[in-house]
Amino acid sequence: MRVLLLGGTGQLGCEIVLAAPTSVQVVAPDRRALDLESAAAIEAAVAAAPFDMVINAAAYTAVDQAEAEPARAVAINADAPAATARRGIPLLHVSTDYVFDGRKGAPYRPDDPVAPLGVYGASKEAGERAVRETNPHHVILRTSWLYSPFGKNFVKTMLRLAAERERLTVVDDQRGTPTAAAGLAAACFVIAARLVSDPDAPTGTFHYADAGETTWCGLARAVLVLAATRLPHVPEVVPIATDQYPTPARRPADSRLDCSATVARFAVAQPDWQTALTATLDRLAASEEAPPT
Repeated sequence: MRVLLLGGTGQLGCEIVLAAPTSVQVVAPDRRALDLESAAAIEAAVAAAPFDMVINAAAYTAVDQAEAEPARAVAINADAPAATARRGIPLLHVSTDYVFDGRKGAPYRPDDPVAPLGVYGASKEAGERAVRETNPHHVILRTSWLYSPFGKNFVKTMLRLAAERERLTVVDDQRGTPTAAAGLAAACFVIAARLVSDPDAPTGTFHYADAGETTWCGLARAVLVLAATRLPHVPEVVPIATDQYPTPARRPADSRLDCSATVARFAVAQPDWQTALTATLDRLAASEEAPPT
């Protein structure tokens, strides 16, 4: 299987490259080779060679900055997926829990109504619509609270701040599920293989997150407990309310995702979030301890 991967240098893209089976050839142009803000460049890349599958892991994810840069968010999160979908090649498009407003009070099913609260979520929802309207051979895979050893993410930020501060204040009234990008990457290949090989493969919108739930404060505490022996000291973690930490963009208060359909129809593995977090922290520690090459 020959796969074109968009966003190959992001935290999910790096994990997808690492997770690729030996039978899969992944072509992952970086931002210098492919301008993600150019729909024409993306269409040309998709058409440049015969691909069996396109995985779109590219996204503008600066949630607050998107409020000041809506055009960039729309170009990368909406126009780029539309361009990717136009060739009709089987497409796996990664999306986000931020298409929901967080008011349901229960895990969101894939067919629940969307109601994004900010520019980022709205741009991702527009990308989903474009994919649905343009290419029937698609899976839209929403995920949540993504982290990995690569790039910038909440887990790595907590580790950095823990080394710098005696006290951390973290929002404790937003609920969701942390998701290790490694597990999501593995799920992407399970789904991609079905889309390419099975004419009756499920298509449409699905959810993938690790199992369980917590808050941002709960995640911060878990990170520090699991990494305690590797830190110079363990700071106090103080829970605060969302309104005590104002941001340009609003976040959903409860963006838990119901992943039961994905697990049932694709038989993907879904570890609990604590187990996945432990594995990621172990990888981070190993990379820090490894001698330079």
